[in-house]
Amino acid sequence: MTSRPRVAVLDYGIGNLRSAQKALERVGADAVLTADARIAASADAVVLPGVGAFGACMNALRTAGLESVVHESVARGVPFMGICVGMQMLFDSSQEDETTTGLGIIPGSVQWLSTDVPRPQMQWNQLNITKNDVLFSGLDENPWMYFVHSLHGVPTNSNDVAATVHYGETLNVAFRRGNVFATQFHPEKSATAGLRLLENFVKSVTAS
Repeated sequence: MTSRPRVAVLDYGIGNLRSAQKALERVGADAVLTADARIAASADAVVLPGVGAFGACMNALRTAGLESVVHESVARGVPFMGICVGMQMLFDSSQEDETTTGLGIIPGSVQWLSTDVPRPQMQWNQLNITKNDVLFSGLDENPWMYFVHSLHGVPTNSNDVAATVHYGETLNVAFRRGNVFATQFHPEKSATAGLRLLENFVKSVTAS
């Protein structure tokens, strides 16, 4: 393991994924934006970002030939992170597009926010950390993170939830399942707290 672990940020042709790559570089990773399955397979960790719609992102991931890369990375036990729609894609399904299956790594579904609140939630919000996780090390008790989303994950097993927020109701916004950590919020856009979370992710790669 080098002092700067190689982190593959999966590039499947949607949105601006470079911000996640640049943030990971800033906190100590040798982060590479790649659509090459061979590069991802040899990486020390893998990040799946995502913006836009669940169905479009899943279709793009499959068209790029990267769905198997996600499953293989999770199976070989390397640190894996999903961000925003990348988090949603880890679930079995989403109400946003019920004709498209997800990756099935976190059992459960992605569900719409209540119509009683503005959708999307586009704001800073405070986390309620529900699981003692290394990625929250050094953060405040209720750190502020930045959100842009209209859906949230509802896992079959509530023990997979690592953090929630209040937005009209309690929403699940961070998850831990084995070597997989996933966030609905954008750590790369969440200033000091978000960068600290990403730094903790990079440190967990070095320690693994």
